[in-house]
Amino acid sequence: MAALPPAGHQCAAAPGAWMPGRVVTRGRGGKGGGSRDGEASSLATLASSSPGPDYKCLEAGDLGFCGLQIATPRQLIDVLEDPAIRNVIVLQTVLQEVRNRSAPIYKRIRDVTNNQEKHFYTFTNEHHKETYIEQEQGENANDRNDRAIRVAAKWYNEHLKMSAENQLQVILITNDKKNKEKAAEEGIPAFTCEEYVKSLTANPELIDRLACLSDEMNEIESGKIIFSEHLPLSKLQQGIKSGSYLQGTFRASRENYLEATVWIHGDKEDEKEILIQGLKHLNRAIHEDIVAVELLPKSQWVAPSSVVLHDEGQNEDDVEKDEERELLLKTAVSEKMLRPTGRVVGIIKRNWRPYCGMLSKSDIKESRRHLFTPADKRIPRIRIETRQASALEGRRIIVAIDGWPRNSRYPNGHFVKNLGDVGEKETETEVLLLEHDVPHQPFSQAVLSFLPKMPWSITEEDMKNREDLRHLCVCSVDPPGCTDIDDALHCRELSNGNLEVGVHIADVSHFIRPGNALDQESARRGTTVYLCEKRIDMVPELLSSNLCSLRSNVDRLAFSCIWEMNHNAEILKTRFTKSVINSKASLTYAEAQMRIDSAAMNDDITTSLRGLNKLAKILKRGRIEKGALTLSSPEIRFHMDSETHDPIDLQTKELRETNSMVEEFMLLANISVAKKIHEEFSEHALLRKHPAPPPSNYEVLVKAAKSKNLEIRTDTAKSLADSLDRAECPDFPYLNTLLRILATRCMMQAVYFCSGMDSDFHHYGLASPIYTHFTSPIRRYADIIVHRLLAVAIGADCTYPELTDKHKLSDICKNLNFRHKMAQYAQRASVAFHTQLFFKSKGIVSEEAYILFVRKNAIVVLIPKYGLEGTVFFEEKDKPKPRLTYDDEIPSLRIEGTVFHVFDKVKVKITLDSSNLQHQKIRMALVEPQIPGINMPPDVSDMDLNGPGGKKRKLEK
Repeated sequence: MAALPPAGHQCAAAPGAWMPGRVVTRGRGGKGGGSRDGEASSLATLASSSPGPDYKCLEAGDLGFCGLQIATPRQLIDVLEDPAIRNVIVLQTVLQEVRNRSAPIYKRIRDVTNNQEKHFYTFTNEHHKETYIEQEQGENANDRNDRAIRVAAKWYNEHLKMSAENQLQVILITNDKKNKEKAAEEGIPAFTCEEYVKSLTANPELIDRLACLSDEMNEIESGKIIFSEHLPLSKLQQGIKSGSYLQGTFRASRENYLEATVWIHGDKEDEKEILIQGLKHLNRAIHEDIVAVELLPKSQWVAPSSVVLHDEGQNEDDVEKDEERELLLKTAVSEKMLRPTGRVVGIIKRNWRPYCGMLSKSDIKESRRHLFTPADKRIPRIRIETRQASALEGRRIIVAIDGWPRNSRYPNGHFVKNLGDVGEKETETEVLLLEHDVPHQPFSQAVLSFLPKMPWSITEEDMKNREDLRHLCVCSVDPPGCTDIDDALHCRELSNGNLEVGVHIADVSHFIRPGNALDQESARRGTTVYLCEKRIDMVPELLSSNLCSLRSNVDRLAFSCIWEMNHNAEILKTRFTKSVINSKASLTYAEAQMRIDSAAMNDDITTSLRGLNKLAKILKRGRIEKGALTLSSPEIRFHMDSETHDPIDLQTKELRETNSMVEEFMLLANISVAKKIHEEFSEHALLRKHPAPPPSNYEVLVKAAKSKNLEIRTDTAKSLADSLDRAECPDFPYLNTLLRILATRCMMQAVYFCSGMDSDFHHYGLASPIYTHFTSPIRRYADIIVHRLLAVAIGADCTYPELTDKHKLSDICKNLNFRHKMAQYAQRASVAFHTQLFFKSKGIVSEEAYILFVRKNAIVVLIPKYGLEGTVFFEEKDKPKPRLTYDDEIPSLRIEGTVFHVFDKVKVKITLDSSNLQHQKIRMALVEPQIPGINMPPDVSDMDLNGPGGKKRKLEK
């Protein structure tokens, strides 16, 4: 490379050197150093800037040597990731500080380094005699590191002059005025970030990716102060310590942009939610920020709003409209509905990330300022400057937030990346994966290097501490098309008349050894993510769909849980063993059901299935008697066109006895393993619990049932289960399903935890005192840890330090809980997108629906045929507002004389509303009952939806 010194020179970075991939923030204080002017970071980069076939002087493709202040890494990081920027040498000084200061940016540097086309290298200036410097007396760490950067830059320039062929020049990039002046005095060319990026004339679009961080750049023309000033961190810490303020996580509402909650951090008894209402009280906090809140006097407490409000503002003047809309939140409610209410007084930690969404192009011609609308409705619009507005219109893009001044209605940000056309399947899939932080990059070579070499076969070494169970009539039962088969089952009669039942789980932990790159990547991903047309594997395909998949007629390594039971499904003995199995059949649920039901089939596999099914029914009955909940959640299945892969049919999933059969034995195995690992590792068992919901969660369910003269008791899981069983209405058979769907919404999230860090192990939904996950190690990392614990417990494998470190296990659990939650959200988003595709081709459809919730200005309905949920709004922009009367106690909504209650049957029209490309959505309008001025005629082929400025909005068919 022209940018590098001669090969083999002791001081230069060479292709064999470790190559960090990006310019990075370094913690300026470093080891014991103070900060200058309140700043705390700096960054440096070495790079080339020369004419020639591959390098153009100060144009994209080449970067000089950079010394950056705290703002600089944040300001330049997205530019450095751009494909146009290549040939960068990063100083060791910078990397060390970045690593201490910002793990995410350090990670991004490492990632970019792995891209060989970028040609990013490191220079170990701290270990080279010509560039190493000592800290001088009276010199702080910041100034010492700035001087180290200048020394390295100067040396490198002299070094390059030794080669007559090279006409390269090292430059210094810094936003530190003092550092820049000193560089100039020492004869080192120096630029600010903005000066340098603007000089890259071949790629003018790069200026859009430069973050705006200075106060001047963040200020807007309007001098009007909208928000109160955030208190400094020192005052916030004092206030939290004294109890004046509370610290918590800010959670914005998806349905109301003027409302949020703050989940207060603390011990369980101290955990609570503070309601925040109104733009000024939200005070520039963004979803997931760690904030400090001040609790308002009880006289100012409010109730959560039932109004659905989405931000439709376009400029700073819309603040007055926001204030008008805030009046909608205020309503007379009973005192028991009031919630602790507060206001944000300061930000403790920003948790901003890059956001996907679309550009809302300014109506002002030639304007460079535009609003960006994030895909996530919890994130406010972001004001950016770009010269590419016309090219970016109608595209999905990524934007990063730079800051949020007090006099700006919206935060400021900058353009990062163009993802592609809105509505394209590949683009929308990329958006939902990015938005839900799903790791989906191809597995690196470092990870793949730990896979077994092919062809693979079971060796004598593999058979140590392992039973040969290949003679058993084992089979698997899964959904159609399943290739990652985690589990298989068998059932046979023993000579003593009892039954032997086995659950055999893929022995993934045999292939993934603790601490290597494959293990680390699996732990980071946490779970496999199943989208409608795509699967994002937790482990490489060689394992997930081949060596670990318990396919039929091949030998596979397994971890087996084997019970001896009597015919009443009572467990007499339990044992665990590593094993080798050979599945005799890979069946779908339908195929297994057909075998069980067919009188003509009596082979070993069918006999085994019938035995399993009989026992499963007894097990399920026993669980329900103990108080286990049988809830409902409509799941849908798409039928895809074989050529276009577009959805051509949408149906709710059919559940058979065989679904329940497999579920019962998976639950039993998980409970049995949980008991075993907790017996052996009382402080270090990885378990799963389901907390009981607080009574307030059930209010909507209890009120809804009461409206139909039914009583739902919620004091225990058993009483809830029994009252749900009794809640039948002969004239309305679907009512019980609706109640179970509502009950599901009342539940808390089940979570992983380390037994030594918690005392409450109970799983509320399963009515089990202890539970874990053992049965799906191909797709869940928690199960791999549980396999390792169980293997040590039975003497089949050795332990390692991290396995018995409860703090490290607890950290693993936190990541797993986050990954599982994000996977669920990503799956829902994928279903929503494919549902849009289905109705885009289907056109306008009218279907029967049931009301799940009533709001102040809308009803939320469920369409059983499609398992589809949607909102019918009764207030539309630029249309006369109907008379609405909302009663929260019943609950009900009166519209022009017609009253809607929860569970009422209605008929709605379903269309795809593409009028807002930012958020295409399934739109529902009321067809029946008839309400003058509200209903959509059932026979219209199109809908005239007037948007801003009287423009006609077209609906896709």
